[in-house]
Amino acid sequence: MAQQITYDKAYDTVAPEDFPAMLEVPRYGRRTTAFDGIISATHDHFWDPLDKSYIDYSQPFDMSKTPIVPLDMVVELKSAVADRLDDRQKIQLANDVTHWSVSNLLHGEQGALSLSASLCHILLDPGAQEYAANQAREEARHVAGFTRYIATRWGDPLPVGKTIATVLNDLVSTPEVYKKIVGMQMLIEGLAMGSFATLNAKTNDPVLRRLVQLVMSDEAFHHRFGRIWAAKTIRHLSEEEHKKVEDWAAQLFQMLLFNLINAEQKQVIYAKYGLDWQWVRDSMKEAFTDDDRRAQLKESTNIFRVLIKTLLHAGIITQRTAPLYAVWVDMKELEAEGEGIPGDVVAEEMLVVLREINAKRRRITSKDVAAAAS
Repeated sequence: MAQQITYDKAYDTVAPEDFPAMLEVPRYGRRTTAFDGIISATHDHFWDPLDKSYIDYSQPFDMSKTPIVPLDMVVELKSAVADRLDDRQKIQLANDVTHWSVSNLLHGEQGALSLSASLCHILLDPGAQEYAANQAREEARHVAGFTRYIATRWGDPLPVGKTIATVLNDLVSTPEVYKKIVGMQMLIEGLAMGSFATLNAKTNDPVLRRLVQLVMSDEAFHHRFGRIWAAKTIRHLSEEEHKKVEDWAAQLFQMLLFNLINAEQKQVIYAKYGLDWQWVRDSMKEAFTDDDRRAQLKESTNIFRVLIKTLLHAGIITQRTAPLYAVWVDMKELEAEGEGIPGDVVAEEMLVVLREINAKRRRITSKDVAAAAS
């Protein structure tokens, strides 16, 4: 049995196979109200990935002439790789790299769906369990949305990268709730919000921009679930427990920072251009130094900056591990910024749009019902 770190009854758990515990009568009356606001708000940010009222995948986009993301966002094209490609191939490579990146966003959404479903099996509180079920529903539409986008632009998704596959498998299968919440709701969701905010700001494809805006309208609430856990849990941890959570988060951060995107995982792309992935790796290392990495982490939407900021404001990072992160960012600057993350503003703006669309759909449905009744 997992050694759970639980200080609020909303996060009490049972073993996945202990279904009889879900049928005990007193359980039904112990519902927490901590997540009711998030659950109720789902009606405001509902969207259907298969309905053109929300997103139209048929909008034209010529990938032979235009990169989905600007060429200067593609690390490979900042290295000697660019010297071996003509202008047409540079655009093609950029779009192939985006294919890989968006495919791994899709795999991440599937991980979030499976993890949310796994929480439904173990969370004892009916309110917490309903939140998890609600998130699973929302993650399912993200899977559908990214699958549809990839099918429109490329056909099939590319295989999952080794690093993200390892992380997602560990998070979905672990019986320890703190790892599920810190790992997925705070770290992976934080990385995703950074990625989506970057794509929203820089992509040349209006369909991808719309998709990430819609997804952010959901993810902002998922990230909030993690913040609630931190607020109700971190300050109560013993020194030993805090070290356990803090060290695990630091280890996960370092693995993601250095291995999330690397040449070995993208070698299927380079083979199309007659490029050896090891040569590409060495070229990228030569062109992209630690100083370049630090410069990137100064951007507010950088995924790793968002990750560090999330951990810092949750109280997970202390003076003991702060030096590990301070190598890459100014920790005092991050602390002064407040806990808001990139994507929150976009999510709020999209909520306004979705309320209008959903209100219109309800009016149309009501008219149809009235007409049918008459």
